[in-house]
Amino acid sequence: MEKREEVRLLGAWYSPYTLRAKIALQLKSQDYESVEENMFGSKSQNLLESNPVHKKVPVLIHNSKPVCESMVIVQYIDETWDSSGPSILPSDPYLRAISRFWSSFVDDVWFAAFRAAAVSKSEDTKAKLTEEAGAALGRLEEAFASVSQGRRFFGGESIGFIDIALGSFMVLVKAREKLKGEKILDEIKTPSLHKWADDFLSSEAVRKVAPEIDKVAEFLGELEVKAQSASRS
Repeated sequence: MEKREEVRLLGAWYSPYTLRAKIALQLKSQDYESVEENMFGSKSQNLLESNPVHKKVPVLIHNSKPVCESMVIVQYIDETWDSSGPSILPSDPYLRAISRFWSSFVDDVWFAAFRAAAVSKSEDTKAKLTEEAGAALGRLEEAFASVSQGRRFFGGESIGFIDIALGSFMVLVKAREKLKGEKILDEIKTPSLHKWADDFLSSEAVRKVAPEIDKVAEFLGELEVKAQSASRS
């Protein structure tokens, strides 16, 4: 009798990083057990043992072997179940390198500025970081035109590596737009990304696993209230 494959994902429902792994598993039609972790309380022994370095989600546990870091997990999923579903990373080495470059840019440049602006207490600093985040989105708008070659996604006609890297944050972006009345993805400044985001969020693989925008907006509002209360105490 064939041994059943163990696939577990330690994550948090609101986490864009967890969403990356969920989308990749969905694209590959791979069954898995989703294990919800409480990142605001005592972390589980399972998480601490599986990711002793960073102690954070997501962690993919495949046949008792843990894999950490969201985009590493996405690549692992793509390579492990390579015959299932569409390829997430392109087969061409140069295009794979381009995918990795822009995925790193999403995390290290755009989201770093976006997140720092969101939590900054200084209006001057917030304005500077918001400008940096906007400039980074402009770069990603240009990258989309170059990489997609006129197709729906960075990955072509199906969701690819860059799509997952950037798209995982789109629920958070839409939730913040709703909560704050901001316009982060502007249809005039970044028309291609604006349309791409709608296509990404409405795709079947994403709809099945993404959290509801309203629920995330409510969650962000609750976090903000707690942060304000803590700063006054």
